[in-house]
Amino acid sequence: MNLAADFLWIAIHVALGVLSLAFLMAMWRVLRGPTLPDRVVGLDTLVVIAIGFIATIGIKTGFTLYVDIALALGLVGFLATVAFARFTLSLQGKIQQRSDETEKRLNGEQGT
Repeated sequence: MNLAADFLWIAIHVALGVLSLAFLMAMWRVLRGPTLPDRVVGLDTLVVIAIGFIATIGIKTGFTLYVDIALALGLVGFLATVAFARFTLSLQGKIQQRSDETEKRLNGEQGT
């Protein structure tokens, strides 16, 4: 083997090790996250790490099909994050509306 092949082999295995460590830390955030947005950010991070794994395996094996798979996973991850953001905003609006109704009801009862 030549120097370039040795360097690539080392770089691939270092990248897989770092991605594995990042995967474990992101899983910890998903399982342990105190709030739902923390868990969703952890899941989004897992998607990015999975894309990194796919790209690294694609480089290791030489198959270019893995690039298409990584792009598709990136799009799905992005759409899931946008959907969660919309859900959170609508939920926050409903909570604010209920809070306003409760406040009006309490102020109406105190005024009479």
